[in-house]
Amino acid sequence: MKLKNPNLDQVIRNSVTIPHNTSLLEARDFLLRHKVGRLPVLDSNKKPVGIITEKDFVRVIYKLGGKAIEKILVKDFMSKNLITVTRGDTIYRCAKLMQNNKISSILVLENNGTLAGIVTKTDIASVFLTQSVGPLKVSQIMTPKVVTVMPADSLLLVESLLVKYRISRIVVERNKKPVGIITNRDFIPAKMPRWIRQFADPKEVEDFRLNPSPDEFKMNQLSYILSFRAEDIMTPNPITVGANEDVSTVVLLMIRNGISGLPVVRKSILVGIITKSDIVKAIAEE
Repeated sequence: MKLKNPNLDQVIRNSVTIPHNTSLLEARDFLLRHKVGRLPVLDSNKKPVGIITEKDFVRVIYKLGGKAIEKILVKDFMSKNLITVTRGDTIYRCAKLMQNNKISSILVLENNGTLAGIVTKTDIASVFLTQSVGPLKVSQIMTPKVVTVMPADSLLLVESLLVKYRISRIVVERNKKPVGIITNRDFIPAKMPRWIRQFADPKEVEDFRLNPSPDEFKMNQLSYILSFRAEDIMTPNPITVGANEDVSTVVLLMIRNGISGLPVVRKSILVGIITKSDIVKAIAEE
C-alpha cells in the first residue's frame, strides 16, 4: 500500500516511561492509570533498556508459581531485545520491523541514544486515513483463521490460548456468531476483584481486600477460579465489520473505540478477524 508521505517523524509521539527498578505492581498501576498497552523502561541515564507490554503481564501471571510478588521488578521480566529506529527512518521501515519481529511498538532514539518517542501499531494504522493512495477491502488483508472459544469455556483455557498462540485477543462465539471478545487487558489483575467479588466466598474476598500486601497475581490460582467461564469477563456484543467494507472504516472504529481488533462477519457469521497487525502488514508489503 502506497503512502503520500512516508516520513516517520509525523507519527512519533511521547511515551510514559518507568525506571528499571520499578516493581511489578507499580508497573501494572502505570499501565492502568495511563491507559496504555506498553511502557519503555529506562536506566539511570534515561536510555531505554527494555519494554514491558500487557502480554508480558499475562506471561508472568501464567508462570508465577509460588514466587513472591514483592520481589519481582520490571527488570526481571521486561523484554530486553529492543527494536529501535531513528527519526530519519520511514513509516515503511517501521512497519516492516514490526511485522518481521512480531511487535506492536518501536522505540525512536535520538542520536545520543536517549528516547525520542515511540511509534505503535495504532500510529501506523492511523496513517491509513490520511496517507493511503487507494481503497482496500477488509477481506483483502483480514486473518481468516480466528482463535475462538465458547462462552462456557474456562478462563484457564482462554488464558492458555492467549499464551500459546501469542495473540492479544480471542473471539467468543456462539452458533458461529461473535458474541464477545477477551483481550490480554482483561487478565490484568486489577480488574479481577470486580468480578470475583460477585461469586467468591465473601470472607476470602474480605481477607484479600484487607491484606496490606496482597499477592494479586496469585488470584487466578485460587480454587474457585476454575469455575469461571469466558462469558464472565468477555466484552459482550463486540463491534464487528463487514468483509466488503473499506479498511479506512476499520481504522476509524479502532481509534474511536480504543480497540485493536475487530471480528469480520458476512451476514452476521464470523469469517475472520482484522487487527492493527494486518494493517501494518499491508503497509510493510509496499
